[in-house]
Amino acid sequence: MLRKIVDLITSLKLTIVCLAAAMALIFAGTLAQVHFGIHLVQQRYFQSLFVWWPPEGRSFKIPLFPGGYLVGGLLLINLIAAHVRRFQWTWRKLGIHLIHAGLIIMLAGGLFTDLFAVESHMRLANGEAKNYSEDTRQDELAVIDITNPEFDQVTAIPETMLRRTRIIEHPSLPFQIAVRNFFPNSRIQMASESGNDPEPIVNRGIGAQVSVQPLARATAPDEQNIVTAVIEIIPVDLASGGTQVSLGRWLVSDALGAPQTFSWMNRTWQLAMRPARYYKPYSVTLQKFTHERYANTEIPKNFASRVRLIDPERSTDRDALIYMNHPLRYRGDTFYQAGFQKDDSATILQVVHNPTFLAPYLACVIVALGLILQFGYHLFGFARQRRGTATA
Repeated sequence: MLRKIVDLITSLKLTIVCLAAAMALIFAGTLAQVHFGIHLVQQRYFQSLFVWWPPEGRSFKIPLFPGGYLVGGLLLINLIAAHVRRFQWTWRKLGIHLIHAGLIIMLAGGLFTDLFAVESHMRLANGEAKNYSEDTRQDELAVIDITNPEFDQVTAIPETMLRRTRIIEHPSLPFQIAVRNFFPNSRIQMASESGNDPEPIVNRGIGAQVSVQPLARATAPDEQNIVTAVIEIIPVDLASGGTQVSLGRWLVSDALGAPQTFSWMNRTWQLAMRPARYYKPYSVTLQKFTHERYANTEIPKNFASRVRLIDPERSTDRDALIYMNHPLRYRGDTFYQAGFQKDDSATILQVVHNPTFLAPYLACVIVALGLILQFGYHLFGFARQRRGTATA
């Protein structure tokens, strides 16, 4: 039985099946982008073990096809197992070994990139400095203690926790946060403009004056979800651990600009729904943004950002120019020139933190070296054979 399993794992048939499944998955995922957008397709088709289909009106899902994680994982296991089983160390097969090693590094690097890479954006106006980037696809509920005039203590609750957890507790908070309702996407408008007089779903803050209309999640690249939640603040008795009378319900949403404030235990707190932030041990200041256009058109010819990078930990204070195909790399982060505001008053930098960004380059070099060695060995062997035949 074990031998049959090993034969299956190391078989060429499994390799062909995985490659065919990968081609079909890429083809289906490319077509699906028209309806679901690139990010949702990545999650459903490539960042999953299976592609699931939810029957209409049912609460369960049916696996339709192996997902990217399953296909890529099986292909990686097949490649490693087959190479180990048939491994024979000879100089004649050095090129083959290098080719296999390069392919393994490429597949493993792709997996680790998908698991650990973080992509975000940093929007900077002229003269503005920031020490954080923002995720445009994930939100967080920021609970901010602003009592101390010298600093703010921020407790950030991820959107995923708001979606799945009903009661949220944190050691830094003297109260519970009960999630009464959650809207992945919504439209917010004043209750007086909604055309009816609905009963308010909250009783504290500006949310008591607005109405919420649930919407389907946005999928187009140029659309953005307006995440909204109804939360209730329930104080906790520090002595007994029990709960006290509720402080009320608040509406937190991307659409609400200013944070909402309340007081408890002689401390002042703020609530704000905002894009998830990734803080850096350094700051980036936009010194100048340059936008060149082709003559007599609005087509961008070149746009670049001159920034100042300050890192107190490493005593770094230097200028850098970021433009197309010329990113800034620093402390594991890569800053790309991604866009700009229409009136050229701000630049948008894409920030990518990828611990394995060198894996594809290393894999390509190893595969190329292996191909050269293997081709060279056979070429010289063929040349010697022809020379011997001609001499005879």
